[in-house]
Amino acid sequence: MQTLEQLLEQQKNIEREIARLQAESKATAIAEIRALMSSHGLTMADIAEQKAVTRRSAMAGRTVEPKYRGPDGATWSGRGLKPRWLQQALSEGAQLSDFAVERSGDAVA
Repeated sequence: MQTLEQLLEQQKNIEREIARLQAESKATAIAEIRALMSSHGLTMADIAEQKAVTRRSAMAGRTVEPKYRGPDGATWSGRGLKPRWLQQALSEGAQLSDFAVERSGDAVA
């Protein structure tokens, strides 16, 4: 059976080997990235510029008619988290359908 000192020495050796392999892996990755950047004519400015570009959802910025209206006139489109007024009403026993907004074309003849 190994002694505590032997196990601690093994631990130090393993930690050194892990650090060496991590550094080696990073160096390899950096070399690969530099080669790709060079072959495509990219600079760090190109990378930073591309990083700043974000994609928006196709639905972002579109307004949606409210599907639910509270007693005080507050509305909710049915998207995202339920508003507090609706959560409170539901916890008090109300049904979601109690707050449904009748839309034009939804009326029953």
